[in-house]
Parts: sequence; C-alpha cells; structure tokens
Amino acid sequence: MNNRVISGAADSGLDVAVLTKEWPPKIYGGAGVHVANLVPALEKIGSSDKSIKRIGVHCFDGARSDAHGYQLEQSLSTLNPSIAALLIDAAMLPQLGAADIAHSHTWYANFAGDLAKRTFGIPHVITAHSLEPRRPWKAEQLGGGYQISCWIESTSYRRADAIIAVSDGMREDLLNCYPFLDASRVCTIRNGIDSQKFSPTSSRDFLEKNSIEGSFALFVGRITRQKGLKHLLQAFKQVPKEIGLVIAAGNPDEPGVGREVEALINELRAERKNLWWFQEMLPHDELLQLLSAADLFVCPSIYEPLGIVNLEAMACGTAVVASAVGGIPEVVMHGVTGDLVPWSENHHDFESDLALTITSLMNDAPRRQRYAKAGRERVVREFGWDSVARSTISLYQSLLH
Repeated sequence: MNNRVISGAADSGLDVAVLTKEWPPKIYGGAGVHVANLVPALEKIGSSDKSIKRIGVHCFDGARSDAHGYQLEQSLSTLNPSIAALLIDAAMLPQLGAADIAHSHTWYANFAGDLAKRTFGIPHVITAHSLEPRRPWKAEQLGGGYQISCWIESTSYRRADAIIAVSDGMREDLLNCYPFLDASRVCTIRNGIDSQKFSPTSSRDFLEKNSIEGSFALFVGRITRQKGLKHLLQAFKQVPKEIGLVIAAGNPDEPGVGREVEALINELRAERKNLWWFQEMLPHDELLQLLSAADLFVCPSIYEPLGIVNLEAMACGTAVVASAVGGIPEVVMHGVTGDLVPWSENHHDFESDLALTITSLMNDAPRRQRYAKAGRERVVREFGWDSVARSTISLYQSLLH
C-alpha cells in the first residue's frame, strides 16, 4: 500500500474520490440517489470530526460546477455504452492521483477505481448496488457490451480492497455470485434516506391538476424488466376496477420493454378510467404528493438489492406491497410496515398473489394505517444518512490503518 496515503490521511483527513456515472442533475436510478445523498453526508460528518479533508466527485455526462464531469467527443457518441464507460473511466484516471481512497459505484465507474488502485496504489472501495450476472436482461440493452460490463465488474471486484453491500441479502448474493471473494472484504452498510426531505405532505395541487381522485396504488421506477412493472400491470387485470393505479415510470432500458409496457397500459386503460401514467421524471414536490396521497405503494421488482423507493414511500407514511426479493425484506417488514409477496418463476402465480395482496390491503384501511405509521417510524429510526456516512468513513479508515 502507498505510504504517502497512510501518513497523509492520518495527518489531515482523507481525500476521497467518489466515482459514479450519475450525479445531479442526471439522476435516473437508485445508485444515483445513493451517491447524491452519501456525498453531502460524508462531507457533514467528515468536516465535524476532521476525518475527511476533501471529497471529489467524478461523474459522466459532462462538466458540472460541483464535480469533475467527463464526456466523450461527439464522434464517439455511437459507441456501445460499455466501451464508452471504459473510455470515460480511463479519462478519470489522471485526476485521481492525489486521492487517498477511490470509492466507485456501479460497473460504469468500477474500472476507474480499479485503474486508480493499480496506478497509484490507493485502496479501492466499491458499493455494490446491483450485480451484472443477476441482470441477464441487460443484454437486450447493451448487446455484446453486456459481456464487457460483466468483465468490468468481476475484474474490479476481484481486486477491490472492500465491497459494500447495501443489504444483507445483497452481501449473500455477492458471495454466491463471486465465490472468489474473501468474505471479510464484503460488509453491509444499508442505504439511507433523508426523512425530512421525504415526509408526508398535505399538498394536492398536482393531483387536482391531473384529476387524480379516488383510492389508488402507486408505482415509481424505471421501465426495466428488473422493476417488474409488466407483472404489476398483468396483476391489475385481477384487481377490482374501483382501485386506481398511478404509474410514474419512463426511460425504458430498451425499446422492446418500452413497447411491452405501453401495450399493457393501453389494455388496462381500455377497461378502467382511473389509470394515470407519467413518463417524465417528476419534480420532488410532485413525487411527494403522490407518495403521500397514495393508499398503497407497490414494488413488484424481480431483483432488488435494497429498494430505495420503498424507503421513500414509507418515509411519506404510505403502506407498501413488495416482492420478497433481495434486500426488500430488510426494509419492508412483513405484517408490520407492509405485505411481502413471494417471487415465483411462474409469473401467473406471482401476478395472482400480487393482485390478491393489493386487493386485500386496499380493502383494509386500519391495517394500511398501522403499516403507514410503523413504516415512517422505522425509516426515521434506522435509515438515516448520518449513520451510513459514519460507517463508510470507519471503513475507509480501517483500510488505511
């Protein structure tokens, strides 16, 4: 390990390089939400106890005033996304030499952290938000680039000094998926949420403007096979027509899944008038109104390392129905803050169970109210970003000392 790193960190606090594809305003997934919240929490805790001297964010999608932004020349814009990521990661490298720690998020930025470790001898920490081998449908989006994204991830994980799993379920999945990993290098630090930013609101102007009325369930997420929106739409064919559905979903991974979802939505619209679909990313205040006004939040994911959206719904005082996959059971306590539906490869069974669970909970207002109250309390008590930041800084320090 680099002696300069050890002595410098001990004397004046850490210089941390955070490597990410997503950074505001280009946030489209849970990993981006995580990084956008983690960095200010690290800065807050690190400045108070002098453990962090500086955090430099290195991200995709061009220049920012608050980060080092990288973007390929226009002539390279048609490259496969995996090749583009490799080139952008290599472009980050010259700016990483002064850092004490490189902390990368998702395979898009893992290679930059691996290069920094190899080149400058600094520790590389990875936060695992998902695993490429667990997302075979990404081949539809990346084509042959999916093999490259899998290679980037496995190569970077093999050499990383520490890997943070965002749930115990994710940690178990990591060790199963990559058996070459030393379990002592893999720790769990769960995702957090700002329970002041996400809290119940009584505002309803967005709902009134869009004529959203009556009882409704809510889905928020990207249009990707991972999020299970197709299964929710199939399930809703079995849900009583008086129960509405609001979908805040766009940015399909690839055209095929986008067309599939649109066709299913149109089928449902032919049968019921109480379906609303918002395809653009909603401003925070409008999203809060939906999360607060919904009778039920539904997360039908088929793969989910943790599921920040469930935390957001619970923070806004809304009961949750979710699939029992990945880290979701560590967030949604079955029978306490919501109801969990077992995932089944038999999609008909999963969709039928999902429809029954939604219908049962929508018809039981007292139970929803108990779940809503318990969910808000659980978020405030156990999922603060300050706790995430302290655990992350302790991990950094353990690698240097």
